[in-house]
Amino acid sequence: MPRPTPGGPQAGEPARTHALAALRQAILSGDVAPGQRLVEEELASLLGVTRASMRAALIDLTAEGLVERVPNRGARVRVVGPEEAVAITECRIALEALCAVKAAQNVTEDEAAQLRELGRSMARAVSDGNPLKYSELNRELHRQIGVISGQSVAVGLLERLDAQIVRHQFQLALRPGRPEQSLSEHLAIVEAIVGRRPHDAELATRRHLGSVIEQLRAAGEANGSAVADAGP
Repeated sequence: MPRPTPGGPQAGEPARTHALAALRQAILSGDVAPGQRLVEEELASLLGVTRASMRAALIDLTAEGLVERVPNRGARVRVVGPEEAVAITECRIALEALCAVKAAQNVTEDEAAQLRELGRSMARAVSDGNPLKYSELNRELHRQIGVISGQSVAVGLLERLDAQIVRHQFQLALRPGRPEQSLSEHLAIVEAIVGRRPHDAELATRRHLGSVIEQLRAAGEANGSAVADAGP
């Protein structure tokens, strides 16, 4: 998390915004883990804001699905299991497909060149064996497609959904062979968009996210088997 601003605790809307952004980034980057308790007083002191501002930020994060309130225990980072991650990804399919279709209809020559370059960067990351870099570029590709689509409502919904499963996305990126498979799926989306083929862009997007769902289910089954093998 960033260091607090020198001086006394900040208050009001600027403090709430500061605390919200800092804690959201800490959750998304893995600095605070799923299930970890979030103590208002400690976080307020760390970020240099009042407890009221920190409480308001936690309420916002609860609405975003990143934090949950546990009776008699306060707030904690919400745990999203494999089944919920699959359900979230199923919702993403409709929104991502819409963005891909609109992007294929709206893409300019400059935007097409940017998408092609991003595809080449993703291929280099896979070739270099750098799954974390690939995962970062993956998110950037989806972001750019959203921007090109002009579908601000869909993009806003996707941002909230993606934030809830970012840890699952990182874990998938680290699975052997997954980046190579994912790369071919993403390049198919890129080629359909830059070729201005909306129908193909939709199909490629649905195939990609269908593959993600298969991987999430496989990961969930593997984790379940590992827990069972460990015994009580």
